[in-house]
Amino acid sequence: MRYLPIDPVLFVSNRQRLTVLLKPQSLVVLNANDVLPTNADGTMTFRQNNDLFYLTGVDQEETRLVLFPDHPDPKYRQALFLRETSELIEVWEGHKLTKAEAEATTGIPQHQIYWTAQFEQVFVQMIFEAERVYLNTNEHTRAIAEVQSRDARFIAQFRQQYPLHPLERLAPLMHQLRAIKQPQEVALIQTAVDITEKMLRRLLGFIKPGVWEYEIEAEMMHEFLRHRSRGAAYSPIIASGSNACVLHYIDNSALCQDGDVILLDLGAEYANYNADMTRSVPVNGRFTARQRAVYDAVLRVMKEATQMLRPGNLWDEHHHEVTKVMESELIGLGLLDRHDVAHQNPDAPLYKKYFMHGTSHFLGLDVHDVGNKYRRMESGMVFTVEPGIYIPQEGLGIRLENNVLITETGNTDLMARIPLEAEEIEELMN
Repeated sequence: MRYLPIDPVLFVSNRQRLTVLLKPQSLVVLNANDVLPTNADGTMTFRQNNDLFYLTGVDQEETRLVLFPDHPDPKYRQALFLRETSELIEVWEGHKLTKAEAEATTGIPQHQIYWTAQFEQVFVQMIFEAERVYLNTNEHTRAIAEVQSRDARFIAQFRQQYPLHPLERLAPLMHQLRAIKQPQEVALIQTAVDITEKMLRRLLGFIKPGVWEYEIEAEMMHEFLRHRSRGAAYSPIIASGSNACVLHYIDNSALCQDGDVILLDLGAEYANYNADMTRSVPVNGRFTARQRAVYDAVLRVMKEATQMLRPGNLWDEHHHEVTKVMESELIGLGLLDRHDVAHQNPDAPLYKKYFMHGTSHFLGLDVHDVGNKYRRMESGMVFTVEPGIYIPQEGLGIRLENNVLITETGNTDLMARIPLEAEEIEELMN
């Protein structure tokens, strides 16, 4: 892997914290993601199942983890299964983890590490002592499940082989755990943020009228890759002019014009953890008066929204309070009428014409990380803050986004060192 080794204490701790949440006599199974095909003999770059990575730190295909903390035989209380290498695999694909390397990565002793081909013979020693089995699924409100995952196939196989074992959902427990970042996780997110900062400073010296959006993307990737990142945490949005009013614009194919503002929604990935940053900068290095007015309005909303991220708050309550601030700013910009807002339909608020997305989301191993929005905010959670104002008739879209760690007394902005104020943006561009 490109990233530096992670202390296995993190993964040992994560497994221990999951164990506390399990019902008695429970067995847990997690599977690696598949290597997905493209066309002909091509494949996509492998991306590990985040729950499996969270519990093991193993970043390799065909991996499986079984946990059974109450098994009467201590050697069967956890089992890690790895793809066994060969001379052929070594030549064509490269090195795979040895058992000694897997122990150093995961903190699981070698006598509890097996090859994937041994799964059935080991699993049969475990399954019949279990009263219930936790299996994993990708439970996310935005999940697209058109391709059956390895976890899904294992569920079908398990039901056929062991039809009388009651099944439990692992996902709610993983969501509960992953929502609270451990100090080592915060450090990994901060590394991704720091790489993102280096990238933005590079871009601010590069952007000018006449460059293409994809040239900016190339500069982004150069800076990411040279700092041990695998690349962008998500499909980058480099949207100049009216393209910025398309929320998920990823073509990045237009010419940047003098007088336009370009919206940059970019974040680095590091060790499977993610940064998620948005900045809006003038292509020629100077905001017009109108652009600056909209920029400052979004920035004020962002600062208010950041202050509201604190322990005890709820996601929906936070967004509702932010929209009140946004309404005031939109009135000040002449985009909404105060009388109309006072008499608007509460089920169809007028601000949504110019600010149509949420203010915040969980951040971590997933960019839109797992977590329950009905759970009150707690110390250790990491959220984005990302208000925006989009005015298609003016060819102007401005969004600003930082990543914020909830603390016991309030919050810490993980992106505090990344340029944000309009004056600093202009200074760095000129």
